[in-house]
Amino acid sequence: MPTKPKPKPSKTAAPDFDGAFTSLKSVFAKHQRKLAVKADTAKEHTLVGKKPSPFPQHKGHPLYFGSVRLGKAYVSLHLPSLYMHPPLAKGISPELKKRMQGLACFNFKSPPDRVLLAELKRLADVSMKDWSSKGWL
Repeated sequence: MPTKPKPKPSKTAAPDFDGAFTSLKSVFAKHQRKLAVKADTAKEHTLVGKKPSPFPQHKGHPLYFGSVRLGKAYVSLHLPSLYMHPPLAKGISPELKKRMQGLACFNFKSPPDRVLLAELKRLADVSMKDWSSKGWL
């Protein structure tokens, strides 16, 4: 009976979703005291403003600042300020752009390296300054 050939080892590292989730959650850590934590579970960490949105379409609900979500295929960091404030997105590095899906989402299968993590933290910091200047906190 013929034997099946052994599968070739993958060139990519095995996913580390838990590590990615924990690492990406740290992007928002220093901003938690100025925002409200809407969800903090093993699969989702979401931050929103503490006061009602100034936009009528939100019907008095707070603005969504950002989140980290554990999905089936990757861990996503959502930062809507990139969409709301387009100049902020212009300075994103090519390495981080490779992880972008849409205008305000970054996908990871393992923890980002220290350079990408620092860039994500900088984007969150600038987003927080933008929110603060507009009185959305």
